[in-house]
Amino acid sequence: MPSSNSRFISHVKRWALGGLVLAAIVSAATMNRWLPEVRRLVGMSAMVSDHEGHDEDHLPTDKCDAHEHEEHGSGDEEVDHESHDCDEAATVRLTTAAQENVGVRLAKVKLGPFERTISVPAMVVERPGRSHMQVAAPLTGVVSRIYPLQGEAVEAGQPLFDLRLTHEEVVEAQAALLQTVEELDVVQREIDRLKKIVASGAVAGKTLLERKYERQKLEAALRSQRQRLLLHGLSPSQVDGIVTKRSLLGEVTVYVPSRQDPAAKAGASPLLQVEELMVDPGQHVRVGEPLCTLADYCDLFIEGKAFEQDVPALENAANQKWRVSAVVAGADGRRQTVPNLEIFSLANTVDPESRAFVFHVRLPNTLVRDRRTPDGHRFCSWRFKLGQRLELLVPVERWTERIVLPRDAVVRDGAESYVFEKNDGHFDRRAVRVEYRDQYSVVLANDGAVAPGKTVVVAGAYQIHLALKNKSAAVPDPHAGHNH
Repeated sequence: MPSSNSRFISHVKRWALGGLVLAAIVSAATMNRWLPEVRRLVGMSAMVSDHEGHDEDHLPTDKCDAHEHEEHGSGDEEVDHESHDCDEAATVRLTTAAQENVGVRLAKVKLGPFERTISVPAMVVERPGRSHMQVAAPLTGVVSRIYPLQGEAVEAGQPLFDLRLTHEEVVEAQAALLQTVEELDVVQREIDRLKKIVASGAVAGKTLLERKYERQKLEAALRSQRQRLLLHGLSPSQVDGIVTKRSLLGEVTVYVPSRQDPAAKAGASPLLQVEELMVDPGQHVRVGEPLCTLADYCDLFIEGKAFEQDVPALENAANQKWRVSAVVAGADGRRQTVPNLEIFSLANTVDPESRAFVFHVRLPNTLVRDRRTPDGHRFCSWRFKLGQRLELLVPVERWTERIVLPRDAVVRDGAESYVFEKNDGHFDRRAVRVEYRDQYSVVLANDGAVAPGKTVVVAGAYQIHLALKNKSAAVPDPHAGHNH
């Protein structure tokens, strides 16, 4: 009998254990059906308990709770929820580390002018007939010395080459000049001697007069021979040296030519760069052959290529003398703006193939590097380079008293646009109305949504918007799964 009871109890335990396992399997399979209802009942129970435990000793936990407590304790007065300054659903707090992680930058809102512009692709180009010049051999000879290095910066009057003269015509012209100078000295001494004799009456005055006529002929020949050497490329100081030293010039030095740009500052000498050396020491060159190419990068052009339909806007900007801006991509990814540039010229034709309208803007250049080597060579580097790509912002309309913010300061979410205003360590989302938007700036309506003088986020606003949305998504909905 005891053994039969024990067997019965053992069977009951096995059946009970199997039932529990089966119930657990069924519960796990139907969790999506019964779990939301259980959570709803628990949430309602917690809300009822919280409501019953609410009394006058309840203290607000933050600024928004304090404001809400004040409104609910005002009796029968109507509560204006629209005037609620601190809406937790539109407020987000970020630590200093979080702000640095997303690159938050702040700026104050202010009213100012705004120019509506069109963007035109452009490229830095040389000024035809101004940026490049060739230095040619003034005389036939052999290159005996080259002073500068390729790429070196030089100034007007600085020596470039020494040429040993082999031009027969130049040698003969120098010899004729030297012979004339010697004959002129002989005639002058004879005139000085005859003056004393004629004064004593020993010689007739006709002889003295003939010597004066001869001196006059030699002086005319000397002037002609000087001009001949100058035309061959010798400088006035070199010709004077032949006359003074009474020796032929066997070597000539070629200097950096002086060229004064009418648009440059008074007295400013342009800094030139030896772009290419075309000869080597010992090379024989003929008169007129190029020795080197010099480049002037002090002042360049920006060549813009606009669409055909933009021609009236460009002509209006040029006529109004509106200044344009150039936008250059920086090394850190941020754009660099070069303002206050002048439209120099507009083309009179439209390219028949590309339908592009070409215009030029003057671009003053600036030095970014100026170094001298121990042996005296100078090397410079300029900010803008030929062939560099950029874009031009040409104004087509001017507005006054507008709220202008960077494009990244305004976040678009569907039909709404927002900015984030900083208040007491947190960021409040403000809905704004956009009047105009381009690829760099946004113009906001001055309707009180964001008042001038307030501090708003101009970089990192979209990341703050994402943090606010994540915060809203993390708040549990007390009505989840409840149907009326």
